[in-house]
Amino acid sequence: MQLNVYKIDGSESKEKIELPSSIFEVEPNHHLIYQAVRTYLSNQRQGTHKAKERSEVRGGGRKPWKQKGRGTARSGTIRSPVWVGGGTIHGPRPHLYKLGMTKKSAQLARKSALSLKAKNGEIMVVEDINFEKPRTKDFSSILKSLNLDGKKVLMLTVKDNDNVYKSGRNINKVNVLNASNAATYDLVNNQLILIQKSALDELCKPLIK
Repeated sequence: MQLNVYKIDGSESKEKIELPSSIFEVEPNHHLIYQAVRTYLSNQRQGTHKAKERSEVRGGGRKPWKQKGRGTARSGTIRSPVWVGGGTIHGPRPHLYKLGMTKKSAQLARKSALSLKAKNGEIMVVEDINFEKPRTKDFSSILKSLNLDGKKVLMLTVKDNDNVYKSGRNINKVNVLNASNAATYDLVNNQLILIQKSALDELCKPLIK
């Protein structure tokens, strides 16, 4: 598959770039994409939720009133879950939500996500962008030139491109990531993937057998 390389002014350059068919033209495995997204989201959870049970609530060491003769329901402790301020029944306890995938499955999930995006025409390659200092206004003007203003965009860059990252992080619906760090979730959670030309090798290298 060949794609045009766009300039930052929005025009097409004469250069075309070949996308590896082993990565961008595989049959998408939707179940593996789902599994990779579920694994990613589960691993973001801290699992530190906690509610006090009746043994952990303060007070209630003695019986509130005698068993019989008051005309009210019997009660043995104010820690009872039916009392206001009592313990919680079957409340959440801290535990891990960590899930895992085999390396082969994770790679196929990323290839499936990229192939799905390529098939739908949701991948664009742009020439390398470099800023002398972080400047959101310049980044925003590039998006407007590429007709991406207001769209949910994932931009993939090369390492140590800190000025580009800082320029794009304040723009709504725009996510800037190092190409090698983009998870399957990041690849599908957008309307378009904008790849810097030099970042393409970094994106493909871990996926080439």
